[in-house]
Amino acid sequence: MLQPIVVGVDGSRESVAAVDWAARDALRRARPLRIVHAQEVVPQQDEPTVLPELRVPQYWARRVLCGALDRVSERYSQVYVSAEQIARPPIPALVAAAEEAELLVLGSQGFGGPGGRLAGSVAMAVVGQAGRPVVLVRAGYTAGDERLPAAGGRPAECAPYRDVAVAVDLSHACASLLEFAFQEAERRHAILRVIHAWHPPTLRTFPAQAQQDAEWVLASSLEPWRDKYPEVTVRARAVEGRPTHHVLELADAAGLLVIGRETHRPPIGGHLGRVAHAAIHHVQCPVAVVAHG
Repeated sequence: MLQPIVVGVDGSRESVAAVDWAARDALRRARPLRIVHAQEVVPQQDEPTVLPELRVPQYWARRVLCGALDRVSERYSQVYVSAEQIARPPIPALVAAAEEAELLVLGSQGFGGPGGRLAGSVAMAVVGQAGRPVVLVRAGYTAGDERLPAAGGRPAECAPYRDVAVAVDLSHACASLLEFAFQEAERRHAILRVIHAWHPPTLRTFPAQAQQDAEWVLASSLEPWRDKYPEVTVRARAVEGRPTHHVLELADAAGLLVIGRETHRPPIGGHLGRVAHAAIHHVQCPVAVVAHG
């Protein structure tokens, strides 16, 4: 059985953009799409005695799910889509749904955005705990934004995809991160841009030698993936300094940014590093967070 693409919805503009992105990704991957709305249900007694205000969350959940389902059916008729209400708190429900999915997609409000609850603290908590890749999508991000400007009067959907960008920290195992990034570039027939930020190991290290060493380590790490995905054009750079600035700069022209999250995490909640936090809060394109060792 094919694992679905799962998208969480809450009725916000961010979740609408997430639904659209997830539907397009389901087409790219030839996977079914599962739309979920998670909400803890207050125990009820006999239906006739239930207060009207207690029924409001149920009506809202149905409306959100039906709206998302209708949207996908209208715009992406080739996608096999289902919708489900999960009677659990959002964070554990979405983390559990991710384990049964190939990919989880959520809306992202970014820095200081007015988005829904699912696009804010809930999304951050899920990203920090999910074992499967999670893609965060900003409100208003469209199919046209995924592609380069069309030239010569061609339809926008025929234009090439924007680059896939990935930031790697070679001091950690990053096989799952690189495989995800190469696969995404291959599906889109897009250029893959890889960045690795390095620091001089000692004060006595000559900068030129340290740069050469970092480039050699990066090239060696990418070699098996280049062999596995020969159709993917790779542009790789090793850069000195803190990675956050370089990653944000790299993402400016990208259609997807891929970053890692260490699976080693504190006893309560998950762990997101500075680069992941900065990317989620400031990058405009979708951000894929991939758990790795």
